[in-house]
Amino acid sequence: MIDEAVDKLACYAQRTGLVDPCERIWAVNAILEALKLDSYTQPTGSPEGEIDLPAVLEELMDDAHARGVLPEDSVVYRDLFDTMLMGRLTPRPAQVIERFRALYAESPERATDWYYRFSQDTNYIRRDRIAKDVKWVAPTEYGELDITINLSKPEKDPKAIAAARNLPASAYPRCQLCAENEGYAGRVNHPARGNHRMIPITINGSPWFLQYSPYVYYNEHCICLNREHVPMRIDRACFAKLLDFVRQFPHYFVGSNADLPIVGGSILAHDHFQGGHYTFAMEKAPVETQVCIRGYEDVETGIVKWPMSVLRLSHEDPARLVDVADRILKSWRVYSDEAVFLFAETEGEPHNTITPIARRRGSRYELDLVLRNNITTEEFPLGVYHPHQELHHIKKENIGLIEVMGLAVLPSRLKTELAMLGEYMVDGKDIRKDEVLLKHADWVEEFLPEYAPGSVNKDTVDGILKDEVGKVFKEVLEDAGVYKCTAQGREAFMRFVESVNRI
Repeated sequence: MIDEAVDKLACYAQRTGLVDPCERIWAVNAILEALKLDSYTQPTGSPEGEIDLPAVLEELMDDAHARGVLPEDSVVYRDLFDTMLMGRLTPRPAQVIERFRALYAESPERATDWYYRFSQDTNYIRRDRIAKDVKWVAPTEYGELDITINLSKPEKDPKAIAAARNLPASAYPRCQLCAENEGYAGRVNHPARGNHRMIPITINGSPWFLQYSPYVYYNEHCICLNREHVPMRIDRACFAKLLDFVRQFPHYFVGSNADLPIVGGSILAHDHFQGGHYTFAMEKAPVETQVCIRGYEDVETGIVKWPMSVLRLSHEDPARLVDVADRILKSWRVYSDEAVFLFAETEGEPHNTITPIARRRGSRYELDLVLRNNITTEEFPLGVYHPHQELHHIKKENIGLIEVMGLAVLPSRLKTELAMLGEYMVDGKDIRKDEVLLKHADWVEEFLPEYAPGSVNKDTVDGILKDEVGKVFKEVLEDAGVYKCTAQGREAFMRFVESVNRI
C-alpha cells in the first residue's frame, strides 16, 4: 500500500510539472529518503483519475508515524513533515525564476497565472484548507462587503506550544516575511517553507520579492516584501513603489498597511505590501464629492462613498499621483481638528497616517488614500477609530488593509458560534444561559425584533445571521472611519482638504 502512495506522489509531481518525466526515478528516491524507506516495488500501471494530494500525504504521514519516523501525530508536526516531503519535489529557485521571467516576457498575467498555480501545486497554498473557509457577501449601502471566516490557518496543539516554549531563542529567519524563509525546514514555532519559492522583482529601483500568501484571503492574494528586514513606512517612496508595482503588474492591485500600531497590520517590522487579482467593494465605490488640490488641478481627486475616509486620486502619470499623495500625507501627519476629536499627536505620540492602495484603470493610475488615526482613550483603550466594544463579539482585531477595502477576516470560532446561535434562535432558547454564546446576546436581542414572528426558522436563520454579521462589519468600518458619513463628518473632511490647499 505504501508503495502505491509513493507512486501517486511521484506521479502527482510529474503531472503538475514539478518534476520532468526523466526525473521520475529520482523523485521516487527523494520521497523514499524523506520517509526513511530503503526498498520499493513499482506498482503496475499508472494512477487513474485526479490524484488527491492531501489524501496521499495523509497516508504517507500515517505510515511514517506508525514506523516512528514522524514522532508526534499532531497538526504542527504533520505540517512540518509534509512540507518537507513536498520540498523534495519542488524545483530549485533558479528554475522557478527562469520560468516566471520567460512567461512574464509574454505577459505579466501569464507569469502570475503560472506562479499562482505552482504555489498551489507545491502545497505551499493548501487548497484543501482554503476550501474550508466560510465566505459570503453582505449587501450594504456601500456595496456588497466580503465576509470570510478564516479556517485555513491551523491552530497549534498543546504539545507544540510546550515544545516551542522550550526552544532556544532564534533570530533566523528574523520574521515570517524575510527572504530566509525560502526553503526553510521550519520548527514548532515557525512554519516550514521547504516548498516555498520567491520571485525577485525590482520596485522603484530597490530589490523586493513577490510571493503569495499561504492563506489566500482572496484570489491571487500576493505579498511583496522588501529584501531587507526594515520597518513599514508610509512616505513618498511608498507611494512610488505601489504605483511602480501596478505598472509592472497592471492586472493586480497593491496596497500597504499603515505604519502605526492599531491601524497597521500584524507585521510592522518588515516592509511589505499586499495585492492580488481581485476587485474589492471599495474599488467599486464611486466618488461622492469631487475636490481640487491646488497646483494639481489636472489630478482627478474626490472623496469616496465609503465608511472609512478615502481620497481617490487618478491620473495617467504616476509621478503626479506621488506628488499629490506626498502633499496630502505631510498635511495629514500634522493635522488636528478638535471639533471631531482628531489629534495628530498626544504627549509626543503620533496618531495620523495613511493606508494607501494603488491600481490601474485602463491607461490611468489610481491611488486611494485612507486617512487613519490610532488615538486611544479610557473609553476606547483599543482605539477610538477601531471596532468599538459592542462589536468585539464579532470583530475585535485591528482593521488593516484587507478590512479597509471591504473584506472581513473573522475568527474561526464564529463558524461554531453562529451555528449554535442559529439553533438557539430557532428553538427559542435563552442565549444568555450559554457561556459561549453570552457575548452575542445583546446583539441578537437588538436585531431579532426586526424579523416577523415565525420568519426565523431552520431554513432562514443561516441567511439572517450572515446578513446581520455583514451589518456588524459595516459598523466596524464606520467606527474605523476618521470622518463619519454625516453632514458634520463631510464638513470636517472638507476642512482637511482646505488645509492641504493652504500649504
